[in-house]
Amino acid sequence: MFPEPPTPGPPSPDTPPDSSRISHSPVPPWALATIVLVSSLLVLSCCFCLYRKCCRRRTGKKSQAQAQVHLQEVKGLGQSYIDKVQPEVEELEPAPSGPGQQVADKHELGRLQYSLDYDFQSGQLLVGILQAEGLAALDLGGSSDPYVRVYLLPDKRRRYETKVHRQTLNPHFGETFAFKVPYVELGGRVLVMAVYDFDRFSRNDAIGEVRVPMSSVDLGRPVQTWRELQAAPQEKLGDICFSLRYVPTAGKLTVIVLEAKNLKKMDVGGLSDPYVKVHLLQGGKKVRKKKTTIKKNTLNPYYNEAFSFEVPCDQVQKVQVELTVLDYDKASLRHWADMLANPRRPIAQWHSLRPPDRVRLLPAP
Repeated sequence: MFPEPPTPGPPSPDTPPDSSRISHSPVPPWALATIVLVSSLLVLSCCFCLYRKCCRRRTGKKSQAQAQVHLQEVKGLGQSYIDKVQPEVEELEPAPSGPGQQVADKHELGRLQYSLDYDFQSGQLLVGILQAEGLAALDLGGSSDPYVRVYLLPDKRRRYETKVHRQTLNPHFGETFAFKVPYVELGGRVLVMAVYDFDRFSRNDAIGEVRVPMSSVDLGRPVQTWRELQAAPQEKLGDICFSLRYVPTAGKLTVIVLEAKNLKKMDVGGLSDPYVKVHLLQGGKKVRKKKTTIKKNTLNPYYNEAFSFEVPCDQVQKVQVELTVLDYDKASLRHWADMLANPRRPIAQWHSLRPPDRVRLLPAP
């Protein structure tokens, strides 16, 4: 009796498979091509990103270097202006107080030679403006364009002016002016000889003046003398606050008009309607202009309005900014419009008086 051989059954899960029975299937060609293509794209993308990053670094360094150069130029320009206007504290020496120092202060404005004579037959005061020397330089070139304005107070409207002498601090005028004034009234008059620097594109600047009370002058004989120029009394017109900002890389100049205070009363009611004009000047000519809004019935307006001007970095040394505070006088325009709207009818209205040199003409019809 022989035992029966065991019947082969299905292999158990724990039994490892026979390696001889496993068949290796080949990878399709399209899969290989896809893998190669994707790998190539990844490599090219990495190379392109690295190249762009390097280019950006180079461009950034170059623009930063240019900006630093421009900024250094602007800083150097600003420092040069600061050195001209505000010296260092160490450079300031204590000024001696004495007669010598007072004389030096007086000579800073210069002096004027004039003559006085009275013609009793015609009843005229003859004022001769002879020459000036050592005048203060108010122009950028270190010189001035002086002329002399002559008038007898309190009559300021009747005045004479000499010719303008270009680019000199020692002008020779040699001009004589006659004032028709009775001798008995001459003692209450004051002769004013004011020296100005002529400016074609803006308001003329006062260099100094000489005031002679006629009651202190002996007109029995001709008088010829030198007098030191004194600072002309300045009329308080108010103060304005504004900020300046310049960006060299963008070439942009920004002016922010913040506020003004203690402005002069221009309207009948004791107030004003102020607004500010901002002009950009180049070579003495107004090339750009902006203006703020009008603030009604106030002497202390608040604006906080910004204005930008395109100024290249190489032109910033050649431009100037001028701010002018004006009173919007709608009453004058309305008065003129009322007259045109009512022909052959007189239209009366109150207006504030202005100094002769600040009179604004009404528009022509």
